[in-house]
Amino acid sequence: MLDPVYAICWLDAIHYKVKDDKGRAVTRAIYDILGINKSGYKDLLGMYISESEVANFWLDVMTDLQNRGVRDILICCVDGLKGFPDAIQSVFPETSVLLCVVHQIRNSIKYVGSKHQKEFLKNLKTVYGAVSKDSALAQLDMVDEKWGEMYPIVIKSWRDNWERLTENFSILLQSARLSTQPIRLRAIIVRCAK
Repeated sequence: MLDPVYAICWLDAIHYKVKDDKGRAVTRAIYDILGINKSGYKDLLGMYISESEVANFWLDVMTDLQNRGVRDILICCVDGLKGFPDAIQSVFPETSVLLCVVHQIRNSIKYVGSKHQKEFLKNLKTVYGAVSKDSALAQLDMVDEKWGEMYPIVIKSWRDNWERLTENFSILLQSARLSTQPIRLRAIIVRCAK
């Protein structure tokens, strides 16, 4: 049986080659779930194997975690797989889903010409290294001014994923408010204790 509440879970799939029953090399995905429990300890919540990574399979994984005793996950960190946040929140509706900035950067750099990558990454660092959501958005606007015409697909991806990429700012803001809002703190403690 798993713990009823996990503070943070990282969900990702690792792709690898294996021989099938006919001796052919095929790609498979191992779905990994790593969680931090209320006591601050890391747990490997599960590993699942599938032919590929799809949001529907993640929905099955979330349902399995629920069946094994998980009642709530406060924060899930995931890659940019389409439908992934919806799969999580259909089972754990109160979970904050944070898109991994590293995955977003890796995805972005694929579309930037090699001669511009170093400078582009330097400019992009001002976005994900900002101290607030507002300043991050202002930095993204500056990156858009400089690179948007040349790499519109990259800027569009950041804008399309903006709310989930910047979820960490609202989490930090909520944490900062806890010291001045004891009632909110009690509500979060009660949610963790479920």
